[in-house]
Amino acid sequence: MSPDTSSFTEFLGAYSPELLPGRRGLPAGVTAGEEIPHGTTIVAVSFPGGVVMAGDRRATAGNVIAQRDIEKVFRADEFSAIAIAGTAGLGIEMVRLFQVELEHYEKREGRTLSIEGKANRLATMVRQNLGLAMQGLAVVPLFAGFDEERSEGRIFSYDPAGGRYEEREFHSIGSGSVFARGSLKKLFRADLSAADAALVCVQALYDAADDDSATGGPDLARGIFPVVATVTAEGYRRLGEDEVGAVARAVVEERYDSPGGPTAPLR
Repeated sequence: MSPDTSSFTEFLGAYSPELLPGRRGLPAGVTAGEEIPHGTTIVAVSFPGGVVMAGDRRATAGNVIAQRDIEKVFRADEFSAIAIAGTAGLGIEMVRLFQVELEHYEKREGRTLSIEGKANRLATMVRQNLGLAMQGLAVVPLFAGFDEERSEGRIFSYDPAGGRYEEREFHSIGSGSVFARGSLKKLFRADLSAADAALVCVQALYDAADDDSATGGPDLARGIFPVVATVTAEGYRRLGEDEVGAVARAVVEERYDSPGGPTAPLR
């Protein structure tokens, strides 16, 4: 006769805890770093009126390319996006659980969670995976969305222990994040349009792929391009393959003349 909870994760933990991603054990004989695919670089950039999130398409297992067209950026709900770096299988499962979590809350309570509430719920889910993270199966998400109260885009990062941190202007995660963040710092402007923010993200992913072997750059031969999504007052929108392909091809063409990419003015 106890009242139901508005948290689907808590409900699942009470009735079928073995289905939670963090309750899965490491399969016998499997070495986490060598045989399980890992996703890599994700970037996010805010602009007046929203936020852009983008991710490369490569997954690696040790020194092997496990998949060339994996997707790491997903719709969380109408006004937010989530992306994952780390253990690909657990990350995708966490994303699906988070999507159900937000939908379950909305159906139970008749309203959506605030952007802060969504970020906090995700932190709890990341913390539940700490046991597997200690075995080498870490999952680190990046969360971004449109704050309807502030009318602005906001970005939240996490650590494997579930720590939640709000980032300003831009952020990146994954193995190529150091190189991507340097590119973002160089190219970010406070007055970016949505199209320019998407271009900055693709430039940053290219720079990450240039220095990090686990990050995949645009694959023109196979037609594989980064996943790019925007979140604004109109909601979540994933850019089409034609749109992203045009941006990626322009970036690659530009690199023939300037391999290091665009430079920031000194003054």
